[in-house]
Formats: sequence, structure tokens, C-alpha cells
Amino acid sequence: MTFKAALAQIRTGHLMVRTVEEWDALTFSLSSAYHGKDDELIDELLPPYLQSWRTVTTYVLRDTFDAAGITVTAPEHPWGIATLAANGTTCEPLLCEAEDSDEGRAEAAVYGGLRLLRFEETMSAYSASLGKLEQTSGMD
Repeated sequence: MTFKAALAQIRTGHLMVRTVEEWDALTFSLSSAYHGKDDELIDELLPPYLQSWRTVTTYVLRDTFDAAGITVTAPEHPWGIATLAANGTTCEPLLCEAEDSDEGRAEAAVYGGLRLLRFEETMSAYSASLGKLEQTSGMD
């Protein structure tokens, strides 16, 4: 399986679980909780939000990633979906905008500065991650 075929399966796998509108509604609700500094609502929404994205990647798409030669492990970044690895290269699609710090690690602002990505933006983050892996693999 090529990386491009894997990307199509990533989108399909997530849409089997929720529609684009449902994913975006979850994102909006959690973003609103952060911007409203509603810690109780954040504590209620954050675990299932992260778990939804991570479960699809880790379990629903396991065969897809295996067929493309991509290893999936737990994310390192708190807003990461998973750590994807192939041919010695790793990447981590994120669920939010993040800026690289001086140490080279992506940082996400919280409360007033957090901007979670909508579904299509998250798919773009996946695409960029797979593109990075593809460049080092020699596959298309």
C-alpha cells in the first residue's frame, strides 16, 4: 500500500466513526471550554476527544498502517494523535496549532491561545506527516 492510499483510508476510518460535522462539533465544544476557562467541562470533554482520535488511528487503521510500512505508537505531544514512523523517520500529527519552541518541540498555548484544528485541517496534518514519511521511503 502506498502512503497516498493510506491517507485515503485515514479519512475513511475517521468518517466511519463520526461525520465531519460531528468531529468539528467536538472540536468546537472543547475549544469553547478552553476559551471560557471552564476546567470542569475541559476535564469532561478532553479525555474522550483525545481517545476518539487516537483509537481510530491505533486500532481501526492498524492494518492500513501496517500495509504501508508505518509503525504507530503513542503520541509524545499532549495534543498528538500518534507517533508515526517509517524508515527511521518519525512524525506526529497534532490536533491543534503549535509553534516550535527553541528546543524544536511543538508547543500549544492553552486557554486563550489554544486553537484546535477542524477535521479537514487535521486531515491536512495527517497528509503532511505522511508526506514527510514518504520522502524518506522512496514510495509514492
